[in-house]
Amino acid sequence: MLTLHRVRAVRLAPAEDPEGAEPLPGYAVVVDGDRLAAVGPYEELLAAYGTGVPPAHAGSGARGSIRIREWDGTLTPGRHEPDGAALLEATYHPDPREAAELGTEPLTGAALAALPMTEARWGASARRGLQRLLALGTTTLAGPFTHPAVRTAVQRSGIRQTTRTSPASPARAGGAAEAPARSLVPGAPADFAVFAPDGSCLATVLAGRLVHRRR
Repeated sequence: MLTLHRVRAVRLAPAEDPEGAEPLPGYAVVVDGDRLAAVGPYEELLAAYGTGVPPAHAGSGARGSIRIREWDGTLTPGRHEPDGAALLEATYHPDPREAAELGTEPLTGAALAALPMTEARWGASARRGLQRLLALGTTTLAGPFTHPAVRTAVQRSGIRQTTRTSPASPARAGGAAEAPARSLVPGAPADFAVFAPDGSCLATVLAGRLVHRRR
């Protein structure tokens, strides 16, 4: 089924990209499976895809339906997390059942060193950390990851992994990490996020799947 995402505006490229970073009011995107089928003004896309049939096949007699999702925000390529390895392999994200003992905030340094970390525990922590990242609108993150359980969690999350180009991320020590090309164009992976006017993430979509929706 095709999905039409109607939003306030669409930003075709990340905010840091000088080209295509300006929001386009009234735009929307059509998702077909795990790919973007079209990007353009909402009314034009609704007219072209409203039967659920791509324009190229509209004359075949096929009929279908299109799902419309409406978001009160701006649709963008989403966040790139340059500190993915540190956030998932040098940080422990406590289970809510451990709140009384460990609290709810991520643990690093001496607090992490004091924990008996097994491979299974690393995997569970990574899954909770990835949920935090999805709630922030993250669609790509930097690796590599050395723990097999963490690698598995990242692969299953759908967040695309990139390779670090420096030992420190820009946010922490002025370094640089490779961010992938993430433009919203027809044929590109349907990976994007929708942000409210206050900057909070309303929804995150990976390979066409809605993987986070703000409650």
